[in-house]
Amino acid sequence: MKIALLSYSTKPRGGVVHTLALAEALAAAGQDVTVWSLGRGGDDGFFRPVDPAVRVRIVPFPDGPEDETVGERILRSIATLSAAFDPSPYDIVHAQDCISANAAGRCVRTVHHLDQFTTPELAACHERAIVEPYAHLCVSRSVAGELAQGWGLKAEVIPNGVAYERFATTASADRDRWKHRLGRYVLSVGGIEPRKGSLDLLEAYALLRTRHPNVRLVIAGGETLFDYRAYRASWETRAAELGIEPVVLGPVPDDALPALVAAADAFAFPSLKEGFGLAAMEALAAGVPLVVRDLPVLREVFGPAARFGATPEDLADELGHALTRHDPARQTTGRELAARHTWSEAAQRHLDFYRSLS
Repeated sequence: MKIALLSYSTKPRGGVVHTLALAEALAAAGQDVTVWSLGRGGDDGFFRPVDPAVRVRIVPFPDGPEDETVGERILRSIATLSAAFDPSPYDIVHAQDCISANAAGRCVRTVHHLDQFTTPELAACHERAIVEPYAHLCVSRSVAGELAQGWGLKAEVIPNGVAYERFATTASADRDRWKHRLGRYVLSVGGIEPRKGSLDLLEAYALLRTRHPNVRLVIAGGETLFDYRAYRASWETRAAELGIEPVVLGPVPDDALPALVAAADAFAFPSLKEGFGLAAMEALAAGVPLVVRDLPVLREVFGPAARFGATPEDLADELGHALTRHDPARQTTGRELAARHTWSEAAQRHLDFYRSLS
């Protein structure tokens, strides 16, 4: 089967991680897989090496004018990818986000999570990418339920896999380097943006710090298509008001990420909107205590493996428990949960779904 997987970015966002891992697992199962993506900022490859069994097609996407709006950038992204991509050689065209779904034409779409956008072009892109694909996948039952309730669409649910061994077996020397650099720390991966609950995390950390003054807040990741400069400015202003200085690492090299996660004393995942929570599942694979926002989707995915908090005060309390109460039973539950989510199984379920469409 000839399969095209389409993504909007080469950067280490959750949907891009999903796309590459799925592509490699499909190729390992004997399929002919090509990944298409826009290459922003001069990128001619993905954030990590891709198995040579997978073909990679990066479409150059040069920076626009300084005054280009988010809406204009969205429209230019769709037009650029659409002009380069020819669907005719493929049996399955599978888009992973709204930009690639708009560019692909007739396609299968994975709806990772549902958003509400105020930018008109982005809102229209989001809507078209839901209603126009001929088949839908979701990575959790909760998101599939939102799709059914809001649009009357039925989606097959295929959870993410996780690179379990990569996060479960990091070298002690690599973890020690992060510990030497950062000391004790709570880690959050995903950057500073509204959907990630970054302002609430600041509030929670300020409360936590009154009880654990030697614990740092470390934030990694953050590459995104959208313009969150105003939100980032508000975040920095609030951090100064609270008298706290989080360590903002930005994007971390892919080969350094597992040790950074494994060396953390707790992992914070206060997202306001999620489809699965792949970064949090990676933390469980590493044996790190996990505190997440109390959302139905995260209850579904993580169950007894995580601690849950609805408010900054709750998150601070649960992070404090994670730092002070060793819980080997919960840690074992988390590792076992992560180990059950394999990309090989996800790939096989995708193949079964693709074949059901013919």
